[in-house]
Amino acid sequence: MPASPAADWASMITPPLSTERAHTLARTLDLRALPADFLANPYPVYAALRAQEPIKRMPDGSYFLTRHADLVAVYRDAHTFSSDKQVEFGPKYNKAPYNAPPYALPGRDAPLYEHHTNSLVFNDPPLHTRVRKLIMGALTRRAIDDLTPGLVSLVDALLEHLQAQGGGDLIEDFASAIPVEIIGNLLGVPHADRGPLRGWSLAILGALEPSLTPEQEALGHASVRAFYDYLLGLVAERRRHPGDPERDVLTRLIQGEAQGEQLSEIELLQNCQFLLNAGHETTTNLIGNALICLQEHPTARAQMLQDLQQAASDEARDAVLNLAVDEFLRFESSNQLGNRRALQATQLGGVDLPAGALVTLCIGAANRDPAQFDQPEQLDLRRSGGKHLAFGFGIHQCAGLSLARLEGRVAIGRFLQRFPNYQLTQTPLRGGRARFRGFLQAPFRTGL
Repeated sequence: MPASPAADWASMITPPLSTERAHTLARTLDLRALPADFLANPYPVYAALRAQEPIKRMPDGSYFLTRHADLVAVYRDAHTFSSDKQVEFGPKYNKAPYNAPPYALPGRDAPLYEHHTNSLVFNDPPLHTRVRKLIMGALTRRAIDDLTPGLVSLVDALLEHLQAQGGGDLIEDFASAIPVEIIGNLLGVPHADRGPLRGWSLAILGALEPSLTPEQEALGHASVRAFYDYLLGLVAERRRHPGDPERDVLTRLIQGEAQGEQLSEIELLQNCQFLLNAGHETTTNLIGNALICLQEHPTARAQMLQDLQQAASDEARDAVLNLAVDEFLRFESSNQLGNRRALQATQLGGVDLPAGALVTLCIGAANRDPAQFDQPEQLDLRRSGGKHLAFGFGIHQCAGLSLARLEGRVAIGRFLQRFPNYQLTQTPLRGGRARFRGFLQAPFRTGL
């Protein structure tokens, strides 16, 4: 368990995978039976797939896409490639004791099914258009700008605590604490009520993994149910005492648009869950992955620290951080996988896809495609111009990308300013998931 310079950590954080092993895993890839070495370092497998079988037919009959151009083509063609998950999630989640054939009844029969099939990300127009319009109308530039002073104060308070104890855990004590507070502030969740949010989020999003144990699925259902019950009370209170709709996202979602666009009660409650879940997990991974990447890549870390020190203004410093945040998102994408269903027979990248075909969009592979990025396996924090897909693309591009970039810029920048010599003290513990790539624990010392 080394406590030596960051260079010692490279092979421990992301263990190397031999070329032979990568090619074997590429030939036999099955998302429902992924080995530990793939979860620790999937990128050599993605490289082998891009070179040999970029649109791979999987054992279950679905297709696994690894080229940047193919993902963009799917994102662009929302008429052919559907995001609606009712067909896919019905059989997955409507099982005893949660089934109500043929699909869940409105309410509490299959909580995961109801949640995911009502959330913004898993719907097509016109429902998607209506819900996204309301959410984007609530996530205004003014609302996000209003969060900045509170975000800075929150980050500084966390750093003060870490400095006082000489270290802590990068995930539990820093990365995960930031988005829960920020999204909680956006929706006006009382501070005393925020304790369960991280656990609910991890369980609900964890249920999107390709393969689930019965225990994971049961925990996901229970978490949706508990979250739903909590939000019922929060929404009722906000209806009685509305906030400023220009600043309070929940009030804006409740009141809808002046033209009459409004969410149903189920849509409102499930999309509040979606905002808290999506805003929490991916941003936690962005911040945690970035700080651990800097331990793994000491040359990039030294260069970034030098660039920050030489920045002559706040604007120049932000420019350095903006490039770095986008490179962290490209290099270690918080969300590695997405899914679509072909509504009609079509052709993609020279491969014929039948009507009904399920496709998995491998964002982590596309973001390291040498056809799009120069030296993609290198962490280059000065990289510019490459169009990474960490936030998706097209009509389903992440609604909260401006907020996520702000959180990443403030958290990473202020952390490095306070602790330029921080060091890990134990090998970080990965989350062990294929879809959402991040860490659960990463003990460190401040190095002061």
